[in-house]
Amino acid sequence: MITQVYSVGLTVSSIERVLVFYTDLLGMRRTHEGEVWGDGYERLTGVFGARLRVATLHLDDARVQLVQFVAPPGGRPIPLDSRSNDGWFQHIALVVGDMDGAYARARAQHVQHVSTAPQTLPDTIPNAAGIQAFYFRDEDGHNLEFIAYPPDKGDPRWQGGGPVPFGIDHTAIAVAKYRAQPRLLPRCSGPIGRGRQRELRHRASPPEYG
Repeated sequence: MITQVYSVGLTVSSIERVLVFYTDLLGMRRTHEGEVWGDGYERLTGVFGARLRVATLHLDDARVQLVQFVAPPGGRPIPLDSRSNDGWFQHIALVVGDMDGAYARARAQHVQHVSTAPQTLPDTIPNAAGIQAFYFRDEDGHNLEFIAYPPDKGDPRWQGGGPVPFGIDHTAIAVAKYRAQPRLLPRCSGPIGRGRQRELRHRASPPEYG
């Protein structure tokens, strides 16, 4: 039974290309980097001849892995016209305490907007009213979110902080029909509501690659 998300992996075109984005703008720290290959990784990825370079990043107790295919070449990029309602959509929500400051830092880095600007969820969504959110993309087109909680919402540890992310609240994926996934998502936390996605909480970390 699935109860937790241990880490989130993102396939990137070049670790060097995106690493500064994740460490400087998003406040993550690199804790491990190396290359892996062999029959086990070919079977794991479904890619013959796979040779992976993996950089492991941490933000508080959450873990993100940037995965670059050193071989074989030819992986396809995320489509430029990709949207939040596409079936492959995924995002990571990074908690900030100062949304205006976080947005200013993102604009200074010329990030690609998904949201027009930070949005405050309305009172018509009582469980989420007052939460601020802003969607944007990294250099490879992966969707990310800054999220800021008012004092009466969210986990107590998400109070305080400044413009630099200090934790990962959740990761989310788009599905065609949530009710069609009971065996895959039996114990997800968080409410279901219009305009919100079912979320799996992101907690501890498993062993490193390699």
